[in-house]
Amino acid sequence: MVNIIIAGPPGSGKGTLAKLMVEAFGFVHLSTGDMLRNEIEQGTPLGKEVESILSRGDLVSDKIVISLISNNLGAHPNARGFLFDGFPRTLPQARVLDDFLEANGHPLKLLILLDIDDSICEMRLLRRASIENRPDDTDAERVRHRLATYHAQTEPIIDYYKKQDKFVSVDSSKTPEYTFNQVSECLKPIL
Repeated sequence: MVNIIIAGPPGSGKGTLAKLMVEAFGFVHLSTGDMLRNEIEQGTPLGKEVESILSRGDLVSDKIVISLISNNLGAHPNARGFLFDGFPRTLPQARVLDDFLEANGHPLKLLILLDIDDSICEMRLLRRASIENRPDDTDAERVRHRLATYHAQTEPIIDYYKKQDKFVSVDSSKTPEYTFNQVSECLKPIL
């Protein structure tokens, strides 16, 4: 089983790349945001707990996210591998995920960083807001705040995985196909 993290700032193309990788390689895409929304929509006990947490404006705990990941891994026992999108976002979360995957006998193989300038991300997010009506992308100030949060909280995991030799960076400033082709070359040694 091949476990991969897709990392990059908001608007870097993580979701788009994940869709292409699912189609080409048969991975299962695990977006924490999608998983949380699904639990809420299904009205599960976990979904009710998550909804209560989010309604207070609090962040969902790492324990809950790992529980969701565990449930999704268990639901796909024959998967070729998993693409983690939206988790980990912090160094403590990276350590928790690593410990969890190691304990399950399928350690993380690679973190793929989608490298892109903030100005391109900002433009993409504002365009996406008008197309998809995403409330988190509607104004430039909020977008810049999201990008600053990414740089402060998520960038430390890059060094963490570099030190483990589980890191590759690709240019995601061009077309999705261009980014996917770079990623495909990086995956050849581990697939």
